[in-house]
Amino acid sequence: MRRILSVLALSTMFSILALADSWSGKLLDAACYDQQKKVAACDPTSTTAMFALEASGTVYKLDAAGNAKASAAFKSRADRAADPSKPESKQIMAKVGGTEKGGTIAVESIDLQ
Repeated sequence: MRRILSVLALSTMFSILALADSWSGKLLDAACYDQQKKVAACDPTSTTAMFALEASGTVYKLDAAGNAKASAAFKSRADRAADPSKPESKQIMAKVGGTEKGGTIAVESIDLQ
């Protein structure tokens, strides 16, 4: 019985990990995108609280935890950490790992380039 439960637990864990996916694309200000519906006009700033990701022509919103992770990563990204007086680059590319449901990504990891 213990063996069966162990095998069941392991298979459940691996199936959950198999559902995780990753997306690469342009990081956006989600509030701006909701208003303007234009990717080009909605680059994030240091005050952005809600983020979205445009990947392969589709825009995905980030969940609340993802917004917090994106905000922290945005404020401490390498090009700003070296010289905070340097102007912000306009286009921020990101790689996001997580699961998508209904157009929203439940973010597990985010890496800004």
